[in-house]
Amino acid sequence: MQTQPQVSPQVIQEIAKEVVARLRVQFESAPVPAPSRPSAARDGIFATVDEAVNAAWEAQKKIAAMPLEDRKRIIDIICRICNDRRDELGRMELEETRVGRLDHKILKLTNMRFVLGVDSLHTEARSNSTGVCIIEHAPWGVIGMMLPVTHSVPTMASNAINVVAAGNTAVFGPHPSGKRVAQYALQLWNREIERELGVANVFTTTVEPTIEAAEQIFHHPRVALLCCTGGAAVARAAAMSGKRVIAGGPGNPPVVVDETADLDRAARCIIDGAAFDNNLLCIGEKEVFVVASVADAFIAAMKRAGAAQLDAAAIDRLTKAAFTFEGGGGGCARAHVKKDLVGKDVAVLAQAAGVSVPAGTNLLFGETDENHAFVQEEQMMPFVPVVRVKDVDAAIAAAVRAEHAYGHTAIIHSNNLETATRMARVMNTTLFIHNAASPASLGVGGPGYFSHTIATPTGEGITTPLTFTRERQMVVGNALRII
Repeated sequence: MQTQPQVSPQVIQEIAKEVVARLRVQFESAPVPAPSRPSAARDGIFATVDEAVNAAWEAQKKIAAMPLEDRKRIIDIICRICNDRRDELGRMELEETRVGRLDHKILKLTNMRFVLGVDSLHTEARSNSTGVCIIEHAPWGVIGMMLPVTHSVPTMASNAINVVAAGNTAVFGPHPSGKRVAQYALQLWNREIERELGVANVFTTTVEPTIEAAEQIFHHPRVALLCCTGGAAVARAAAMSGKRVIAGGPGNPPVVVDETADLDRAARCIIDGAAFDNNLLCIGEKEVFVVASVADAFIAAMKRAGAAQLDAAAIDRLTKAAFTFEGGGGGCARAHVKKDLVGKDVAVLAQAAGVSVPAGTNLLFGETDENHAFVQEEQMMPFVPVVRVKDVDAAIAAAVRAEHAYGHTAIIHSNNLETATRMARVMNTTLFIHNAASPASLGVGGPGYFSHTIATPTGEGITTPLTFTRERQMVVGNALRII
């Protein structure tokens, strides 16, 4: 009998690396199936909701059985693709949705590295003379997730990381105006996950994300939990399903600037936050209440930091272009934001206001009264109204009124810690930012963590893997006692 020659483990590893490298080149150069038609099952796009949910349901059994190390590999795939293809995905999203800024859409994709993963999962244990109790966080199963048009792929990516870290899979309902880029990114993830870990359809969706499809996701018996990011209407529709809903709600984040603030820093922070992606972020600075004694100095600081001031006539023209008013009046209670200027560049708003601003201007601002539509409505445009108030107490009171008890986000610039603490208690918002730009609350330039779903109405706050788990207690009576 002839013996086979022995091959060293080092040679086997080198051969394996070469094979994997060749397969990677073949895979990355292969064309991605067009998301306008049903794709192969492994790509995650299906003709019907039932097919999409059932495929995710089968995949979830495998994800739940995976060790955390393999779930982390899936997360690494999502982050790697978002980063490596950030230019392509960012450009696709801007071209399809036509809102926001390309540089910031690219940055949002690189920020996936700030999303919490498997490291946030932990096991607790309690013991006494009666025995031992172990508390773990178990998955729900298939999560139904609705996406907004404002951050299509970034929301899907951060949710996907949270969901899979917790042992779930997801069926996504993109906004119709952002479906193609969402489908494309989802295909990229699924193909690489299947190639590296052998699991297909970890994330699924339908060819046509219609209202009817969303309703079917809400009521499908194999969808265990719902997560909605976007308008209030979709959250209300999900709530009628009878299932638990994690819902992101509206926001109208006010900013207070008091007489103790570092005005130059405040101006830079407000511009950084309000200008980010043309103020599409729900956490973005939407209106400023500044104490009268420093109002002129603050306005000067805004100009030094690069913002362009509009006078009253220009603000009036911009208001007419940005809002419709019931009955033809101008009261803010009857104001409705038009979609025409939402997420558009400063140059577009300036044209609507009948002015010209220097190239590269990131933000417009101007003085209004408290009841102005730009103050009271979540307008999502790179224009910030500035309201003078007599003192910081009046500023906080006005901020409470403008926030409308959404419980979302509030910001203060002050060097008086007691004032900041008082405002935080009065506002009672999910996010409260002191002396920083709003993105700091999501770990971008601050110590927070990142997600594009901030559940304010239902109270979960910035979502994490734990948001998508069920607490499970395992009790062993009168056993495993050491002391």
